[in-house]
Amino acid sequence: MSIIQDLGSVSSIGGIQQSQKNSLTSSFENVLGSAINDVNKLQTEASIAVEKFVSGEANSIHEVMIAVEKAKTSFELLMEVRNKALDMYRELMKVQI
Repeated sequence: MSIIQDLGSVSSIGGIQQSQKNSLTSSFENVLGSAINDVNKLQTEASIAVEKFVSGEANSIHEVMIAVEKAKTSFELLMEVRNKALDMYRELMKVQI
C-alpha cells in the first residue's frame, strides 16, 4: 500500500521534482569530487613514499609497494567509473525523444 501512496505523491511527470534533481546533481558532484580528491591524495602519498625510499629515509620496500598499489588500484577504479559514466552518457544521447 505504501508504494501506491508514494506514486500518488509524485507531482511531476518525470517523477523527480526540480529540487530533487538539484540535490541529486550536487550529491553526484560531491561523490565524484571526493573520489577524485581521494585518488589524488593516494597518488601523492605514493610519490612521497617512493621519494623517501630512493633517498634512504624509508627502509621498507613493502610499505612503498603497498602505497603504490593502493594508488594504482584507486586510479584504475576511478577510470572504470569514468568509462561507465561516459558509456551511460553515450547511450542516453542515442535515445530519441
